[in-house]
Amino acid sequence: MKRRSFITNTMAGAGLMSLGPSLLTSCSSFSKKHITILHTNDVHSHLDPFPREHATYPDMGGVARRASLIAQIREENPHTLLFDAGDIFQGTPYFNFYGGELEFRLMSMLKYDAATLGNHDFDNGIDGLLAQMPYAKFDFLCANYDFSNTVMEGMTTPYKVFEVDGVKVGVFGLGIDLDGLVTKKLYKETRYLDPVEITTDTVRILKDGKGCDLVFCLSHLGYEYRDRERASDVMLATRTQDIDLIIGGHTHTFLPEPVVYRNRKDLPVLVNQVGCYGINLGRVDFYFDRANIAESQGVSISV
Repeated sequence: MKRRSFITNTMAGAGLMSLGPSLLTSCSSFSKKHITILHTNDVHSHLDPFPREHATYPDMGGVARRASLIAQIREENPHTLLFDAGDIFQGTPYFNFYGGELEFRLMSMLKYDAATLGNHDFDNGIDGLLAQMPYAKFDFLCANYDFSNTVMEGMTTPYKVFEVDGVKVGVFGLGIDLDGLVTKKLYKETRYLDPVEITTDTVRILKDGKGCDLVFCLSHLGYEYRDRERASDVMLATRTQDIDLIIGGHTHTFLPEPVVYRNRKDLPVLVNQVGCYGINLGRVDFYFDRANIAESQGVSISV
């Protein structure tokens, strides 16, 4: 890309469904190619909507509504990718009874393209996670977890390159340090690798080796912490280069629109996270004009 310019738009949740088509129309005049990125994080086995009497999320969420919304967006733009940033498991009896099978089966039915792993995805141990992997018909991207001495060896990949309408999109995943969050006996010999170092190497492969036009990170590091030296999405955005979008998780941060940070080359990076429990669906649209200039728009959609 010759240059990047990022545009973010905040919309009221109640109006997002009806405003979606008009958003696409308003940008069609300058876009040659249009790629839509949809994403979730920290769904925590919430497959049903919250009860209508729920104090915080009344009648919100639910995988059926998410499926309908995703189908509608894919009909508007078939050049759509769908990702998850981890903590798929743990939070409702569905996980307690079925161990994650339902979550992976439903995500497969929704045709997720890739996901990364969160700390709660190890709650039934690394053997429990492995037992559910056959139900996941999508890729798990984990660049900074070394599973080489575990039963999960070969079940994940550091990155994947998608070609969407002639645009190469490189996507990689990062997990949080499991030490202190997960009992050692559950994740066993899984090794955590420094996410900034791994990102630097992985992005170089995606940009220089694979020729990717866009690079995205699925991160379960958490949005930001008081300790500035603790790995986070904000740290990743500011201390690395050539990432266009960081899709975050772990901290259950509700962002109504992506936040723009400046990377170490003083170029913009989008960071987005859509809370938790499947009540929101993140959407970021990238537009390419004839000069191969990319622009983007991002919103958080209430489900």
